[in-house]
Amino acid sequence: MESITPYNNSDSKKDQVAQMFDNIAFRYDFLNSLLSLGIHKGWRKKCISLISEKNPKYILDVATGTADFAIGALKLNPTKVVGIDISEGMMKFGREKIKKINAENKISLNYGDAETCDMPDNSIDAITVGFGVRNFQNLEKGLLNMNRILKPGGQICILEFSTPRKFPFKQFYKFYFRFVTPTLGKIFSKDARAYTYLPESIKAFPDNENFVAILNKCGYSNTSFQSLNFGLAAIYLADKK
Repeated sequence: MESITPYNNSDSKKDQVAQMFDNIAFRYDFLNSLLSLGIHKGWRKKCISLISEKNPKYILDVATGTADFAIGALKLNPTKVVGIDISEGMMKFGREKIKKINAENKISLNYGDAETCDMPDNSIDAITVGFGVRNFQNLEKGLLNMNRILKPGGQICILEFSTPRKFPFKQFYKFYFRFVTPTLGKIFSKDARAYTYLPESIKAFPDNENFVAILNKCGYSNTSFQSLNFGLAAIYLADKK
């Protein structure tokens, strides 16, 4: 898999991604809604609905960012939701959201990543990852470690962008991400590179059947994916054996 980094310097991908999200944290939620026309909110709700079938009580939200997924998981009435991220800048805004809804006893946000998270074996009922796996330093290492953390029968739900393959959505996608996304990102975030990295990282990500194959390789079972909005994104579900 091709390694794509935000700034193409000598720092590790992890450090570059952390810097990128720290740079855009103050505008992240606004730009997310603007660039996706709010569609991403419905995608997250669908993910929460899918994992609700297993009634998870202990949930880990990887690459939690500003905590949208973690907060959405409260609808499942969990005992505890733990969010981890490598960007303290993003989590600062997430903690403010959590405080506003008085959910600090239910949700905690901590520095961490999928590859090195040291939570105990077989300790979590469900793991969510929203638009984060393509940013992993080492994709398979992260997936293997999350498998270790899950309880037997536990479920992972990954929401990630994908590349549309059919006309005219493929052509619209290319135009939008080539011209619109970088322009708006530069205007509002003051970090133009962050929003050119976005389409580059999506293009490099092994989506759909290719990602399901990686999940299988990492020991997951009952793996599946479903495309969203003509292939703009996909939800991946998998269980721990």
